[in-house]
Amino acid sequence: MKTIYLVRHAKAALGNPNNSDMERPLLEKGLKRTKRIIDFLHSKMTSVDLIISSPAIRALETAKVLAYALNYPIEEIKQERAIYFGDADKIGDQFYDISPSINYLMVVGHNPAITNFANMFLTQPIDYLPTSGVVCIELDTDSWDHILTAKHTIKFLVTPKMLKNHIEE
Repeated sequence: MKTIYLVRHAKAALGNPNNSDMERPLLEKGLKRTKRIIDFLHSKMTSVDLIISSPAIRALETAKVLAYALNYPIEEIKQERAIYFGDADKIGDQFYDISPSINYLMVVGHNPAITNFANMFLTQPIDYLPTSGVVCIELDTDSWDHILTAKHTIKFLVTPKMLKNHIEE
């Protein structure tokens, strides 16, 4: 069995003409919402074996917050430019080089690619995955090469709004 956690980065500052889109930092509101998600993840998962993130600051900061909370070494977060620049197919391409010893994988990325990739598995497609949203997919396979054809189960789709009663903003 393999498990994928698809995560959209936390809420970030709007674009600034003095900075590139890659440099947009997280907002405090985004961090608070991600903490709701972390509390939820602690109740649903035991560990993560690999975190792959877009190198954009907002995604990488989100990945670091999640890594810290899940006891994953921050320095081992793998940055992949294709997750920032790519589409759903580029996200899927990231899986071919993953060791079979990795069972729990987290991918932190951006819309529309992260939503489009999630929709490959969802029976009812979503329009967009909100910031800090997570889709957990469990795959009945021992190889990352077969994730698109493996039988799968959606374990959960969670957003900060669904958990709003847990923490005041």
